[in-house]
Amino acid sequence: MSVVGFDFGNESCIVAVARQRGIDVVLNDESKRETPAIVCFGEKQRFIGTAGAASSTMNPKNSISQIKRLIGRQFSDPELQRDLKSLPFNVTEGPDGYPLIHARYLGEMRTFTPTQILGMVLLNLKSIAEKNLNAAVVDCCIGIPVYFTDLQRRAVLDAATIAGLHPLRLIHETTATALAYGIYKTDLPENDQLNVAFVDIGHASMQVCIAGFKKGQLTILAHSFDRSLGGRDFDEVLFQHFAAKFKEEYKIDVLQNARACIRLRTACEKLKKMLSANPEAPLNIECLMDEKDVRGFIKREEFEQISAPILQRVKRPLEKALADAGLAVENVHMVEVVGSASRVPAMLKILTEFFGKEPRRTMNASECVARGCALECAILSPTFKVREFQVNESFPFPVSLSWKGSGPDSQAGGAEQQQLVFPKGNPIPSIKAVTFHKSSTFTFDVQYSDVSDLQAPPKISTYTIGPFPTIRSERPKLKVKVRLNLHGIVSVESATLLEEEEVEVPVSKEPEKDNSKMETDEAPSGTAAPSANETDVNMQDAKGTADAAGADNGVAKSGDKPVKMETDTKVEAPKKKVKKTNVPVAELVYGAMLPADVQKAVEKEFEMALQDRVMEETKDKKNAVEAYVYDMRNKLSDKYHDFVTAPEKEELTAKLQETEDWLYEDGEDETKGVYVAKLEELKKQGDPIEERYKEFMERGTVIDQLAYCINSYREAAMSNDPKFDHIELAEKQKVLNECVEAEAWLREKKQQQDQLPMYATPVLLSADVRKKAEALDRFCRPIMTKPKPTKPASPETRANPPPQGEGQSQG
Repeated sequence: MSVVGFDFGNESCIVAVARQRGIDVVLNDESKRETPAIVCFGEKQRFIGTAGAASSTMNPKNSISQIKRLIGRQFSDPELQRDLKSLPFNVTEGPDGYPLIHARYLGEMRTFTPTQILGMVLLNLKSIAEKNLNAAVVDCCIGIPVYFTDLQRRAVLDAATIAGLHPLRLIHETTATALAYGIYKTDLPENDQLNVAFVDIGHASMQVCIAGFKKGQLTILAHSFDRSLGGRDFDEVLFQHFAAKFKEEYKIDVLQNARACIRLRTACEKLKKMLSANPEAPLNIECLMDEKDVRGFIKREEFEQISAPILQRVKRPLEKALADAGLAVENVHMVEVVGSASRVPAMLKILTEFFGKEPRRTMNASECVARGCALECAILSPTFKVREFQVNESFPFPVSLSWKGSGPDSQAGGAEQQQLVFPKGNPIPSIKAVTFHKSSTFTFDVQYSDVSDLQAPPKISTYTIGPFPTIRSERPKLKVKVRLNLHGIVSVESATLLEEEEVEVPVSKEPEKDNSKMETDEAPSGTAAPSANETDVNMQDAKGTADAAGADNGVAKSGDKPVKMETDTKVEAPKKKVKKTNVPVAELVYGAMLPADVQKAVEKEFEMALQDRVMEETKDKKNAVEAYVYDMRNKLSDKYHDFVTAPEKEELTAKLQETEDWLYEDGEDETKGVYVAKLEELKKQGDPIEERYKEFMERGTVIDQLAYCINSYREAAMSNDPKFDHIELAEKQKVLNECVEAEAWLREKKQQQDQLPMYATPVLLSADVRKKAEALDRFCRPIMTKPKPTKPASPETRANPPPQGEGQSQG
């Protein structure tokens, strides 16, 4: 069973695997630890990861990157619109209001959803892990930003399905970092909590998490974020600065040329890294545009001045995290800084001033998320035994149910009703139960209570409960179970109709057990699930909210009160029993892929992967033909020189030259079968020469082996050694005759071979000599290794039993 963690970033991805000795970050095909998150569409195949990055400069309009910014977001999202301005590929609005990516593939324009592109990236990461582990990879853990909405989380799961993966958990990136930090610490306090702030400044976003550590556990106290504050914003500032400068100095408008934009952005990224270590840095690009070489220069002070608007936004997430955690700055004991953009000196200066202490760098800034994901996967997997370590995760957004009260069951009329189900900071995973007094089909929405931080539509999904069975009771209760799962996705798990009916037999205690089960969150083993007590407390709070709002008949009532109280009251009326009936639940998730669409995307991905594989195999066969041409040509003039006649050499050399010319002209773009046929055609002429050389090189060794075999058996048959005395003379004579026959055969064949020139077909083949040696050994060995007959024991020996030790050893 695979135990793998994937950190898919905006710019690059990292794969970590769990082994018996710990967590390893695996290398890709280019032996690099980071793989670019790029898919480049070509005329005949896709190039993903490192191959895609290599092709992106030459094919910018078909190179899809920064997919993390597009997934699960509406096309009209202002933040998305800002991002699209800097992307070289074409993105339009789809019929559902979500983005569609256009790329030229297999000679025609195709459209892809961001989920499909992410599926391609994950499939590439999966193949990297599989090559490293030499095993199939299915189960994994994927890191996601804390600000991902319900829809974005579902989109990541759909992308994983397209890639053939089964995520055991989508874990917040900062939580994965905290896990990777805490699980190895042996000095965590037993009672007093150690508060650590993790500041993750990545390529496109900034996330802050404050975690409390005790021995064997971590508790997430607060999350905060800025979705658009990352390393690329510093790159963009430098890009705009130099684009304006070059327009003025060199009269070139870089913004009008996609390839020039990519080259300048790449140069600005390198410049930013240089400024992190040096007070000033130059920028030189040859032939950027219109055959003009450009030069630039900037000091760190100037860079910090033009970046001031970005740096001013850093403090807000820090302040929010502290406020949500309810901590003062002095109560944060350590600050750990990670992420690719955390190396900017100005950023570190702000963090030092804010926390009043120097940020620490005890973790690998780029790899900590992938390592944390692999650790979480190991915790959830039965394959590994991991040190006991509990992760108490909290949900960053408040989620509520809303519905319209109507009909005779509702006293509130048609007014909009709302109840908070999962408050901000609610433990993950969790189950809440909400009780409605309804007797006919109705709908309610699951929505975010506060979208100020989200910039997303408030509605997550709509659920239709019904149709109801025939109801006999006057006041039926409908208990709806709402689950917040390990991935941070909210869904309705079930709806149960509870009816009281009279029976003559006194009620048993069994229903009490069943009801209490409904209220308790059962999470997979190894995860931090709230205990029954915690859930009950939350449920009481939810009841208080509903009652305070005046909710009575038609609205959510004690959905969340401990059921024991209900069953206790029922025991007093022994003639009443609760009848439970499951009611159908229909789900509509806004913007999510339907199962049928996911299946179509899986099939489409399979077709594209097959095309990629065919093209790779075709390339391999073409390279094999080219390699054979160069290799054989060199050998004909070198080690094969004595094994080929002049006419043969001339004919084969001409054929090789003809094949080389064909490869670079008509054979530049052929099918796999054509290259295979061409190689076989060349080998028909080349293989006999190769065989003559091979036979010559091996012949001496195999002849020596046969001669040694003949001499060994001859000496044994003629020996006076007592160990051969039990073998009959006739048998020994057979061995000698066989040795004489083999020696005569070898002498005759060797004489014939010695008279032939090197370029002639050999008459003494290595394979024949080996067979002769094997036949001789097969005949002689049973005779010469025949065991001595055992002597019958004499009566005297029987009368005297052997000593104790000997008897035991013989027995």
